[in-house]
Amino acid sequence: MSGHSKWNNIKRKKEATDAVKAKIFTKIGREMIVCIKEGGPDPNSNAKLRDLIAKAKSNNVPNDNIERLIKKASGEGNKNNYESMVYEGYGPSGVAVIVECLTDNKNRTAADVRHYFDKFGGNLGTIGCVSFMFSTKGIVVVENTEIDEDTAMEDCFECGGDDLTVEEDTIIMECDASNVHAMREALTEKGYHVLSAEAEKIPSTYTQLTDEDAIKKMQLLLEHLEENDDVQNVYHNWEMSQDDE
Repeated sequence: MSGHSKWNNIKRKKEATDAVKAKIFTKIGREMIVCIKEGGPDPNSNAKLRDLIAKAKSNNVPNDNIERLIKKASGEGNKNNYESMVYEGYGPSGVAVIVECLTDNKNRTAADVRHYFDKFGGNLGTIGCVSFMFSTKGIVVVENTEIDEDTAMEDCFECGGDDLTVEEDTIIMECDASNVHAMREALTEKGYHVLSAEAEKIPSTYTQLTDEDAIKKMQLLLEHLEENDDVQNVYHNWEMSQDDE
């Protein structure tokens, strides 16, 4: 199971500077604004909002900030209108890249994303050019509090999961994307501390990079995409080694 790279990336960011933490909350905040407009401000009736609140808390966002954002997003005076955009393209040496954005200015976002691809040895393609190489899976990450692996496996299957990976401080469980909210709640009822529960795009094949220049450009492409406030998620099929991360 290979759907945990995104969580590892978030985990590293959690340990970074306050500026990076603020950027993470900006991205989560945009997701929450869109989520509230679509499903309402009550987390009891909005499963997606419950997931985002859990995600914010796992990234050490204070409760006051979360409550303030929910109140602002549900107010009549809120004029934030974010549109979902998806870009597909190729990084150096043909690495497949999907970029998911929430933006209030499509022209600005499109220009930024195209610039990053062009600058770092890639090229932006058309919708569908690489998405066929990915499948959408539900990825639920729970805290590993020295849980017995057999017990975790049993609970994973009982809650609707179909695979898991046990790491030092987390357990990453995979399920059907449509079941991710229900699985998070079922695991929470069993006493698990859920750190993240989201649908993610998992590549079916991976591309290795051996050229140092290509590796450097790919790292820079990902860094610039992830630092952009409009970019919510970046998925790719680069098979990174420990040295590359």
